Amino acid sequence: MKTTQRTRRKRTRTGRAASPGAKAGFRLGWEHGHWFGRCEAALQGSIQPPPPLKQAHVLFVATGKGFPYSPLDIAIAEAFRGQVTQLTITDTKQPVADLALRIRPDIVLVLDGLEFDVAQVDRMREAGIRTAIWFTDDPYYTDITSSLAPHYDVVFTLELVCVDYYRSLGCADVHYLPLGADPVSFRPRNPERSQRHEICFVGSAYWKRVEFFDQVTRYLATKDTHISGIWWERLKEFRLLAGKIELGRWMGPMETANMYNGAKIVINMHRSHNDDTFNNNSAGIEAVSPNPRTFEIAGCATLQLTDARNDLVSFYTPGYDIVTYSTPQEMIEKIDYYLTHEEERQTIAMRGMLRTMREHTYVKRIERLLGLLYPV
Repeated sequence: MKTTQRTRRKRTRTGRAASPGAKAGFRLGWEHGHWFGRCEAALQGSIQPPPPLKQAHVLFVATGKGFPYSPLDIAIAEAFRGQVTQLTITDTKQPVADLALRIRPDIVLVLDGLEFDVAQVDRMREAGIRTAIWFTDDPYYTDITSSLAPHYDVVFTLELVCVDYYRSLGCADVHYLPLGADPVSFRPRNPERSQRHEICFVGSAYWKRVEFFDQVTRYLATKDTHISGIWWERLKEFRLLAGKIELGRWMGPMETANMYNGAKIVINMHRSHNDDTFNNNSAGIEAVSPNPRTFEIAGCATLQLTDARNDLVSFYTPGYDIVTYSTPQEMIEKIDYYLTHEEERQTIAMRGMLRTMREHTYVKRIERLLGLLYPV
């Protein structure tokens, strides 16, 4: 009897029928490749024209702190390119005031600025050069930023509540400008099999997070879970998750994006405003704005399950392009639901990715920043 075409497709190169494992691997590879192709097609269909060019010379002062801030330095510098007629880049470790007095930019934008001597800012302002700062860690360092902000002409903050806070300190020109996603890194990808899991969380084990994860440890231990970050040995039942936790290593943007892409569900849990770990927020300012990870996860076209902050709805629509939870039990219930409702999971993930690429990239953030600095 002749071997049918279907049978031939099932055979390996040795002539033997493919094993169940090989068939499962082929099916999984096809599913991942098909999803990646769908995402790429959607991205190609959503390409937008470049922002208008501003007639301005910007001196961008990067943090100069190195990793993990260096990817942010690079992403924002690249976002400026093509949006202004002239761009000069330096960092806070350099004699910025000397450079500014020599080249006379229209605006000096300092990123973060926690390690930048405000005496240099004062020199530039005295010389008639406009200055601005973009705080990237509010409200967790407001004990420090409160003394820095009044030295600048313009203040940008990623935390909505801090707008009024800086105004109360006498800062006249304050704007809300969250961080975003760099689509060079945080975009759909087709990662290695070893980077694929049901559930993923990337972040440090601040004490408030530990308290929450202590309540879901046993559940996560039964799933294909991957956690990466520092201090996770703080968990009460760490031994149950030890084999699923990668301790003490910071991942770069590309590796982080691969982990997001490889997960069916990525958990996002915001840092608490009153956590005892590395917190310089004695004023007790409560954060309401989404963290940068919100945009980065969504940009990877994976289902994001996040704790709800009050201003999240300004960026995404819960249940439509993002999913939220409030309690450990709700987190468990929603993980169970979306792990068994694949089409719904992918639909929400796709919507989140498309909205991120339309509205929440660093190109969009810099376009907004320039619009505020140079209104038409």
